[in-house]
Amino acid sequence: MLFSKALKAFGGIADKGCVNTLAQTMMNAGRSADAGHPASAGTDRRPRPEGAPGPERPGSASWEAPDRGMGGIGRRTGAGRGRGLHGQLVQQLGQMIVSGDLGADRPLVPEEIGQRFEVSRTVVRESLRVLEAKGLVSARPNVGTRVRPVSDWNLLDPDIIEWRAFGPQREDQRRELFELRAAIEPLAARLAAGHGRTEGRQRLADMVEIMGHAVGQGDAVTFSRADAEFHGVLLQAAGNRMLDHLSGIVSSALQVSGAPALGCDRVTETCVAGHLRLVDALAAGDAGAAETAMRALLTVHPEVDHVVPAPREH
Repeated sequence: MLFSKALKAFGGIADKGCVNTLAQTMMNAGRSADAGHPASAGTDRRPRPEGAPGPERPGSASWEAPDRGMGGIGRRTGAGRGRGLHGQLVQQLGQMIVSGDLGADRPLVPEEIGQRFEVSRTVVRESLRVLEAKGLVSARPNVGTRVRPVSDWNLLDPDIIEWRAFGPQREDQRRELFELRAAIEPLAARLAAGHGRTEGRQRLADMVEIMGHAVGQGDAVTFSRADAEFHGVLLQAAGNRMLDHLSGIVSSALQVSGAPALGCDRVTETCVAGHLRLVDALAAGDAGAAETAMRALLTVHPEVDHVVPAPREH
């Protein structure tokens, strides 16, 4: 099998039973999510409540909007579910800020928020603290809490990545994420080729194996998850702690951001072969070939449609 060769290149054949089990777990997770049933282990998706709308830009900035009660908050994207009122309020206010419904320098009065969303002052206070940590709002004595400009936001925060992905800044985020990846991933591939970290390389080979299974099944969800993990693991394998820190962020962003259409946005053998070339280059310790292979994977193909994945769950 083509993908077994990638495993042999690292000095031994991986446990095929383990790889097949992992692949099957990821596939089942994707199917469960698509079917609207709770996903099995290995996935963080949860079913959307019956009748709930899909991801959308929040509506009017007016607190008087009829759906601004807590019931409406819980029916937004996935980040708020399972967190109680505090998490739901963070989700709703965050979406409204990122969408522009609550513009820069807009005052946020805790008493007003509590009244409109029918939550306690404690819930409002804790929610605003979370948003402040993300750089979305600032609180000052004698000034109060106000919305901060985009330049102050923590754009690498997973929640902000998700909110931007489903808002008017979606295209900006596509471009910015692509530019970030184009800058760091070829370097990460070059560095990874110089490190003899068998565990990281084996994990990359496993992801290629899973992608191959997904191609055979026509399973785009599993393919996308394995691809996102592949790129995250590569950053970890570079042996650079700063790149390592970005690995989870890049992996999460790939799953929710609607990144620029790449050669691997479609489930094809050609895409898997491109990843395999990178794996082979790493196994051979060929830094130049590894960097070239990664640049090829990041090549944009305008004719490929953009894919907008489901919202990130927690």
